[in-house]
Amino acid sequence: MVRYRVRGGNALRGTAFIQGAKNAVLPMIGAALLAAKGRTVLRNVPIIEDVRRAVELAEAIGAYVELHESERTLVIDASRLSSPVLPAEIARRFRGSVLFTPALLHRLGEAIVEGVGGCNLGSRNLDFHYLGYKRLGAIVDEGETVIHVKASGLTGATLYLDTPSHTGTENLIMAASLAKGTTVIENAALEPEVLDVIDILTKMGARISGGGTGFITVEGVDELHAVEHTVMPDRLDAGVFAMAAAITGGELSLVGTGLDLGVVRYKLEQMGVEFSRQGAVLHVRCEGPLRPINIITDTYPGFATDLQSPMMTVAALADGTSYIHERIFDGRFALAGELNKMGANVEVKGSRAVVRGRTPLTGTQVTAHDLRSGIALVLAALAAEGETVIESGYLIDRGHAHLAARMRALGADITREISER
Repeated sequence: MVRYRVRGGNALRGTAFIQGAKNAVLPMIGAALLAAKGRTVLRNVPIIEDVRRAVELAEAIGAYVELHESERTLVIDASRLSSPVLPAEIARRFRGSVLFTPALLHRLGEAIVEGVGGCNLGSRNLDFHYLGYKRLGAIVDEGETVIHVKASGLTGATLYLDTPSHTGTENLIMAASLAKGTTVIENAALEPEVLDVIDILTKMGARISGGGTGFITVEGVDELHAVEHTVMPDRLDAGVFAMAAAITGGELSLVGTGLDLGVVRYKLEQMGVEFSRQGAVLHVRCEGPLRPINIITDTYPGFATDLQSPMMTVAALADGTSYIHERIFDGRFALAGELNKMGANVEVKGSRAVVRGRTPLTGTQVTAHDLRSGIALVLAALAAEGETVIESGYLIDRGHAHLAARMRALGADITREISER
């Protein structure tokens, strides 16, 4: 069991080094498995629990993987894939396991998914992935505990995503890259992480056009080869550190090449947070009181649902009433009850939340319900009076590398603890 212990009251100051993007590196590991020979090298890899689970899963199906933590580098040799089974003991803790199915279908002719895990986020599911495989010619057998996908060969088709999921887009692009003929994906996701995945696939020899337009065309090729690629910076990690500066009245320099926070930056600026760019470094500071805000989550380029929970914490410290409408995942508001334990005033009605600030926060014991609520509770603890203990800290480790060490370097009083129970 992992927990975080935080004593609030310190303003964060200094330089924060932003990790590589979780939502880019996981599909890249899946893409590396498409190469039947050679070794793929991924750099700027975040050393997070989801990457560790991805490495375990790749090894379970026969890949040779080296994770060099100090160099933040992954080396993947997928020339000898041997098992189509994605075992439940790993897959149920790692929702990204679905990203391994395209390689298994092309390399071994089948994929057996024994469990699908990750965060508990209400009604979201993976049906559209398997419907896409069917459209490409796969046979999908869904049991109570196992999903078995078989394909003697995939053939290009026109696919439409009901919602522009970045994972669904990446998955279907990978499946289409080695399919015969042309695949068109309509209503595709626009996230920068999707473009980064398209970039590595193109280096590998895939023929993909239309990235960033919502209308992607993939011309199937006979093979993909191993390459070297540097993972883009993590926008969500950067957003969290920007909010840490805001909520503690601090001043941080965020180091990350070409980092763009998009609408999150604009919303924080509306709340009174100041940003300035110096080349590849983004400077964030906040001195005055925070102003309330209205937020509606949406797919990219809208406000990212992954940063809604941390922003709820920031809103609890604003002078006035903020309104949040969650349009993506109906399980995101599990944070509200935990914040209220600390003294916040958050009222949830369906997919909307009303956050009445400013309310002083007091440290207590709280529980992370998913990755994003966990990091939001860390932010709340930084601004709270006294000590906060955050249980289920493993969920935070799924997406943020060496969080306690990075925040301590900025002046936070935070420790990561491991207990027997």
